[in-house]
Amino acid sequence: MKKILVYIGLSALLTQGCTSEFEQINTDPNATSAAVFNPNYLLSQSESDYGNTGYSQLLFQSMWSQSLASTFSYYGNGDKYLASGSFIDYQGRLWGENYRSASLAFEMQNLVKDKPELSNLYNVGAIMKVINIARLTDNYGDVPYTQALMAKSGVSQPKYDTQQSIYTGMLTELETALKNLDVNKAGPSADLIYGGDVTKWKKFGYSLMLRLAMRMTKVDEASAKTWAEKAYAGGVFTAVADDAKVLTDVSTTSNATSNALRVADDYREVRWSKTFMDYLKSTNDPRISAIAEVSLPGYANNSNQNLAGDNTASAQIGLPNGYDLNGGANDISKHPQYPGASGTGTDVAGVGKYSRPRTAVYLDRSGANFLLTYSEVELYLAEAKVRGWNVGAVTAAQHYANGVAASVASLAAFNTATASDAAIKTAIAAMPAYLATNALNTSSTTASLKQINEQIWVTTSITFNFIETWINWKRSGYPVLTPVNFANNFTGGVIPRRIPYKASESSTNPVNLNAAVGLLSGGNTFTARTWWDK
Repeated sequence: MKKILVYIGLSALLTQGCTSEFEQINTDPNATSAAVFNPNYLLSQSESDYGNTGYSQLLFQSMWSQSLASTFSYYGNGDKYLASGSFIDYQGRLWGENYRSASLAFEMQNLVKDKPELSNLYNVGAIMKVINIARLTDNYGDVPYTQALMAKSGVSQPKYDTQQSIYTGMLTELETALKNLDVNKAGPSADLIYGGDVTKWKKFGYSLMLRLAMRMTKVDEASAKTWAEKAYAGGVFTAVADDAKVLTDVSTTSNATSNALRVADDYREVRWSKTFMDYLKSTNDPRISAIAEVSLPGYANNSNQNLAGDNTASAQIGLPNGYDLNGGANDISKHPQYPGASGTGTDVAGVGKYSRPRTAVYLDRSGANFLLTYSEVELYLAEAKVRGWNVGAVTAAQHYANGVAASVASLAAFNTATASDAAIKTAIAAMPAYLATNALNTSSTTASLKQINEQIWVTTSITFNFIETWINWKRSGYPVLTPVNFANNFTGGVIPRRIPYKASESSTNPVNLNAAVGLLSGGNTFTARTWWDK
């Protein structure tokens, strides 16, 4: 009898090796059987694994996109493109996490594929599988897809599919799942995203289809147009209430990003970047006070994780990327605009006057992890309208305004306190006036695309969805960023375009790995470009 432990144990190994004795060795005679196990539990674990990225995005993408900055050496990977703490480990983190999440969804599908009454669970599993594979290919390039997750069928060394073929497969798989979701049948019963609401899952799936379509604008605009129009016709997000976010709970699975930022060194030294804060301040953006604060003076106050800072907009200063606190030429004190240390005497914080993410919003260990928001969808639709695609009668300017306004409204759902947070309420109320003087620039297609994608940068940054921030920057080229060129960096002074493959693949799947690397112009490096990143 197959035990569910086999399903769960294999989920972490589905793209790696296995032995013919695996089931015999790893089957617990006291474990439940697949026949009686509730497959809904695999969905909640898959959702949690996908959303709870923590250091997996903080150390790389959050600073490659120049949303955040840090003088702390551990963040050299992202801030300065320097191989820093746990460099090789974090290089493979998303690989392991997302194949695990995808495998849980896939195993859930296997458990319910012959149970018509659970067809919605099967199709929700397809959506979760696609969103995981999308993240994998968008970060690494060519990855296992058609033969992935099949170790139980004897495929322990899966081939790497091309990113182009993966996109074709994902969109087709997504379309099939969405057509088969049935609002007249029961939804998932252990759903951390929508609580089993099938109608919202359909909106999520079509919104994901729109995101994937936009990825292809540089390499296959005709296909991008076709799939974007299909997504809109199917029904994408229409309100902030549709936001896809995974709820966490400190008593069970706490928010990994909040946990990371509450590490003493991270809390003291991770800041909003100068690039990001200067962009917001250039238009007196009302979101500044909602997302940023400066710690109260001194080292002790700067280290107090329960002491809120000053969120007055005029007090906010972004930290430049590419500096440290080591006393040499790159010490932040050498920057021409250094505001000075915070505090006096021995109670001094070197970066204490720079803006950090607000404690009330981002440091709650039970805070939500955002996957895809109404704000992003509206901004994608704005771009689609600029490109002349058939996505309804609403103008690009109106979609743009909807997206910008929604970005701050999403913050109110970060945790239980943000729903009544005064700064967030003030920012929401100020948005109509802000947009009246900062409407979409329609003087040219280029001007519109620039402004729209800069706002995607903002909304994904303030919802802490930094992987998407970086991916959309690669796709669009906006905002235009000046790379850091720190001594001995691993990119030659350019912003990374991909993550090299997980190091263990060279021993567990060498033939297929080498074939994939051979197709990369520039090899298995941080600077090689993948299919859609031209």
